[in-house]
This record gives sequence, C-alpha cells and structure tokens, in this order.
Amino acid sequence: MKHKLKAALLVGALLGVGMQAPVAAATAKKSEQQVAKKGTAKAASKAPLAAKSAGKQATKSVAKAAPTGKAAAQSRHTGKTVVAHSARPAAKPIRHASMMDMDADPSRLALYSASALVIDQTTGQAMIEKQPDLVVPIASISKLMTAMVVLDAKLDLQELIAIGDADVDGLKGTRSRLPVGTTMTREAAMLLALMSSENRAANSLGRHYPGGLPAFVQAMNKKAQALGMYNSRFEEPTGLSSNNVSTAHDLARMVAAAARYPEIRQYSTTAEARVELNGRIRDFHNTNALVRNDNWEIGVSKTGYISEAGRCLVMQARVADKPVVIVLLDSNGKMTRVGDANRIKRWMESAGLGSGSRRPA
Repeated sequence: MKHKLKAALLVGALLGVGMQAPVAAATAKKSEQQVAKKGTAKAASKAPLAAKSAGKQATKSVAKAAPTGKAAAQSRHTGKTVVAHSARPAAKPIRHASMMDMDADPSRLALYSASALVIDQTTGQAMIEKQPDLVVPIASISKLMTAMVVLDAKLDLQELIAIGDADVDGLKGTRSRLPVGTTMTREAAMLLALMSSENRAANSLGRHYPGGLPAFVQAMNKKAQALGMYNSRFEEPTGLSSNNVSTAHDLARMVAAAARYPEIRQYSTTAEARVELNGRIRDFHNTNALVRNDNWEIGVSKTGYISEAGRCLVMQARVADKPVVIVLLDSNGKMTRVGDANRIKRWMESAGLGSGSRRPA
C-alpha cells in the first residue's frame, strides 16, 4: 500500500513539472517580446532627436563656411566667389542657365528701363532696342548738349564766371553746393556740371554764353538738328525742365558726338575732384558709380533724374572689346539703371557679338 502511495505521489510530481514547463516557456517568450518592444519604441523615440542633432550640426557647418557681414561685403567688393560647403552628401549637380543659353537673343534680356538702346559703334547697328523712339524727358542728360555748345563756341575756359540768383532752381527746388556769389572758371563749372550734375553750374554756363540764355538754348536746338536729333527739344541747359525731351535713338547720336570732345570725355568720367571755391577746397564725386568700377572702360558718362524722366544713364564705353553707346531711360528704381548696364555688359561678354538678327540703328 505504501509503495502504491509513493508511486502515485511520484507520478503527480512528474506531471506537475511537465505542466509548468510550457507555462514557463510561454512566460519567458512573452517577457522577451515585451523587452524587444520596449527597445524598439525607445530607439524610435531617439531617432528624431538624433536626426535633429545631425541637422543642427550640418546647419552649423554651412553657417561657418558661408561669409556674412563684413566678410561677405568684402568678397563682393573684390569680386571673389565664396562657396559654402555643407556637411550633407553631395547632391546631384544642378544646371544653371547662363547668358549663353539665350543664344544671343537680346529680347530675352530683362531690362528694367522703360527705354533702352545699345549701339555697336563699329558697325553702327543696334544690338539691343526697347522703345528706342519713345519721346521722353531726359533730365540732366541735357548737360552733354550744354557742354558741346560751350566748347563749340570756343569760349575761354579759364574765364571766371559767377553763380547768380538766376541760377537757383525755382522749378524743382533742388539744392546745390554752389552758393550764390560763388566764382569759378568756366572749366570748373563744366567739370561740376558733367561730373556731379551741378544744376547751377550748368545754368551759369548758359547765362555766360554770348547773347545769354535765349541764344544758348537756340544753339542747343540748332546743334540737335545738325546731329540728326529730329525728335529732340531743349528748353534750358540743366534738364530740370520736363520739356527737355528726346528719344534713345537721338541720345545715342548725341553721346557719340560728345565722345569726340576730349574735355567731355575727361570731365564726365572723373570719379572725384577737389575744387577750390571762394577760398575753400570742396570735394565732389561723380553721380555714376560705374566710373569707379575697374571692370568698366567708360569714355563718356552722364546720369539724369527728375520725377517725370525717372532715372537715366547714357554712356560711351568699351565692352567685350567693342565700342558701344548705351542709353537707358526712365528706370524706376534707384539702382536699376546701373543694374541694367551691368546686365548688358554681362550679356555682351557671355553671348558673343555675332551679327544675329540685329537691326540698323
């Protein structure tokens, strides 16, 4: 009997162990799955933080490589190209459109001047035309004609002339650095009129012409007709009057004629000058910043501005080893006329100078 009881207890113990094994295995498996699940969740939660950290590190690398502030300004001034390097792997190269892609088509050149004209002086042909026959006010571009009339009369450039009350601008109310009573040579007055666009100097040149202002204005219009400027009219020497009008085609003729005067070439392209006025030395600067740019070779320059005319710029220059006349009229923005001139220069240098579909001026 005892032996039967012991045998029964032994069988029960063995059955208990057999029942616990699958349960333990299932429990262990479940535990392993929970641990694995927690580990995956933890790794997933860390992934965005790791990506964010990597992004910050890459951003810092780019920021450190790219020039800012004074360094960037200096790089622009010197014309050096600064390339910013990123910590990210190199992307697929992107093809940027160049001026060559224009196939020398000037119609695709974006100019912000209302009227524009570029003449190749070697061939006499128009390379770029945008409303070249539109009659518009020309502001201080008029002073080129003023200078030609004075020089044609062969007046003594060393003769002293004075700024009078009649030279004060009563039309637009513009200010001047030449007080009434200031005396200077005719040469100095011409320099200031062409370089710094001094209105009182230009008006004084007209007043001191033989026969006074009426005779001077008559001579301006006679000269315009002689140059074939049939759509032009001058009312006074400064350009303050919106009745001084012309077209881009006419002004191209005027600029080309002005380039034949050594004095106009010299005075209009002088970057800055120190002039003695009433015993004091005064500094004057050219109104065209491009004359101070070594990348430009400018023979004649004149800027102009009144509200009716917008911002204007005419130049005779050498671009892409070609003599050209550039006329830009009625630019809205303060720097758009300079921007247009630079765009024309880049186009000429990049697109080549083949004959293409250019039309006679």
